[in-house]
This record gives sequence, C-alpha cells and structure tokens, in this order.
Amino acid sequence: MLKTILIVGTGGFLGSVARYLTQIAVERWLHSAFPWGTFVANMAGCFIIGLVFAFSERGNLLTPEWRIFFTVGFCGGFTTFSSFAYNNLTMLSENNLFQLFGNVGLSVVLGIFAVYLGIVAVRLVYA
Repeated sequence: MLKTILIVGTGGFLGSVARYLTQIAVERWLHSAFPWGTFVANMAGCFIIGLVFAFSERGNLLTPEWRIFFTVGFCGGFTTFSSFAYNNLTMLSENNLFQLFGNVGLSVVLGIFAVYLGIVAVRLVYA
C-alpha cells in the first residue's frame, strides 16, 4: 500500500507541476479572457489518459504501477477532468445514458454551485 501511495504521490506532484507550467506557458502565449491555460491542460490530460488506457489494453505495454502512476497520479495532478471524461466515455460506451447525463449535468451544475457556496461561506465569515 505504501508503494502505491508513493507512486500516486510522485505522479500527482509531477502532474501538478506540469499543469502549472502548462498554464503559465499558454497564458503567456495567448492573452485572452478565456481560460486557455486550463482548457489546454484539461484537453491534454484527456489525451494522456486515453493513451494510457489504450496502452493498458495492449497487454504488457504498461505495468499496473505505471498505469496508476499516469492515471491516478499524473493525470490526477494535471487535471481531474481527464478522469471525469474517461468515466463519461465508459458510461457512453456501455450505453448508460441516464448515468452519463446525470454525471455530466450534476457535476457541472453542482460543481459551479459548490464553488459559489464556498465563496459565500468565506464572505459570510470574513464580512
């Protein structure tokens, strides 16, 4: 268990640093009100997690340790959107449309609402 935690933690550290550097680079290159840095990181993370799962399906190309390093660790630190997208693709491929639309709708709407509630809570305490 400790080995797995260290693998995930190392991947998460590297993914978080990569996300930060990606956002800085993209935002310096594209001056825009649109959050291109976040968008690019999210799409890159989705592509990476797709690569990892495809390589995992090919047999011995990735060990379980490398798979968890890249998916939970690196992609988890780089973006949780990649896991969200993969889970939704899985539901779509299994024709679980109710779960798919429920997950997408609830995650987006409630996620935005939860951010708002967090802001309101702090403003109420520190008003």
